[in-house]
Amino acid sequence: MADNLQELIERARKAQAVVEFWSQEQVDEMVAAVGWQVYKKENAEACAKLAVEETRMGVYEHKVLKHQKKTLGTLRDLHGVRSVGIIEEDPRKGLIKIAKPVGIVGALTPVTNASSTICCNGLSILKGRNAVIFAPHPSAKKTAALTVSFMRAGLRQVGAPEDLVQVLQEPSIETTGQLMKMVDLIVATGGAQMVKAAYSSGTPAYGVGAGNSVTVVDETADIADAAKKIFLSKTFDNATSCSTENSAVIYEGIFDAMITELQKHGGYLCSAEDKAKLKTTMWPDGEHLNKNIVGQPAKKIADMAGLSTPENTTFLMVLGEAIGPADPFSGEKLSPVITLWKYREFEEAIRYVQDLTAYSGRGHSCGIHSFNEDHILQLGMKARVSRMMVRQPQCYANSGDYVNGMPFSLTLGCGTWGGNIVSENITWKHFINTTWIAKPIDPVIPDENVIFGKVWEKYGK
Repeated sequence: MADNLQELIERARKAQAVVEFWSQEQVDEMVAAVGWQVYKKENAEACAKLAVEETRMGVYEHKVLKHQKKTLGTLRDLHGVRSVGIIEEDPRKGLIKIAKPVGIVGALTPVTNASSTICCNGLSILKGRNAVIFAPHPSAKKTAALTVSFMRAGLRQVGAPEDLVQVLQEPSIETTGQLMKMVDLIVATGGAQMVKAAYSSGTPAYGVGAGNSVTVVDETADIADAAKKIFLSKTFDNATSCSTENSAVIYEGIFDAMITELQKHGGYLCSAEDKAKLKTTMWPDGEHLNKNIVGQPAKKIADMAGLSTPENTTFLMVLGEAIGPADPFSGEKLSPVITLWKYREFEEAIRYVQDLTAYSGRGHSCGIHSFNEDHILQLGMKARVSRMMVRQPQCYANSGDYVNGMPFSLTLGCGTWGGNIVSENITWKHFINTTWIAKPIDPVIPDENVIFGKVWEKYGK
């Protein structure tokens, strides 16, 4: 049965009006209760089990871990944060900032992170006293409905209106398109077409760009540590994360040693013949990624391509030849397949990162395994990305990890490089409106000599 969007909106509007002036204590209790319902083990396991069955992607154990870790990490970031009333004061400038809800948020969620994206975004949206209507990928609608049912149980527990959290039961391109025109704010996590539709809806929207993370391994790297972390990231949930390393740019002096270390973790280096077979399987029409390989185990993909690989193969490695359509392995693959590139001088490594992300994944992310601070800062200065992880598994680290300071989120803004409005992880602060109160202060009049002095000195008045 088709969703009655007008009814969903009316219910959301009514529910949001109830909590609009709730205290910080009430909001925090609500967020914790909802968080507990989606975090507790039996519910996380139920969501993960259904996600694997419904989407036929990923790894059950990894989905449980992702669901719980990202939920708890988000709750950690929200704990003790003021999102109600006065959230900032600057007596020197006479400014007071007051947080207020944005209203109803339409949250578009992907098939690759069918439950965890709902948890992360939902908790952040509730923190701002908003209502949310989730529009899941049609192939993940059952998982979305189950996750939302747990969130609604948490709302009931504290006496909050259940309709603060709703979900489309029969999502489609048309229904989601209509929903986006009816809400107050959109957060779109998913494919490029979805994000483009969100930005074209006429409603304010946060969107994300495509992933195609590139990691650099320089001569100072701990090779064994770098290989293990790349393996962990490349194989987690069968590489369904947009943050998974798709390319590794390796210094020529350690290239062979690095391959040996990767092979210890089940990496299989494809021959030129293997790569040709794999290319035909992954891009049957020479352009579009085969949906049947997305989020599948490496061994299954290898068998589909007719490759003879060891039984313990965990990911596939190919040598990069060209950047761009001529070699689609230079782009995002959403599968446990990584492309290896060799460089001589560090400037060449930087160019690889620039060119690979320019072809696909502009603005998203890169990483580096190095102890050379100059290399780390050079890459950070010159790579057109919104996040760069140092000596970390990219897919764990980009969206927040306990060993870095990144905000927990599964919606990763990519800045103007990726056609997005923000270049940071989307969190609670993106789901509030702010009223600035300005009180009179003593005049702060700029000194012309300070402002123009150097220009006058150099060029005259």
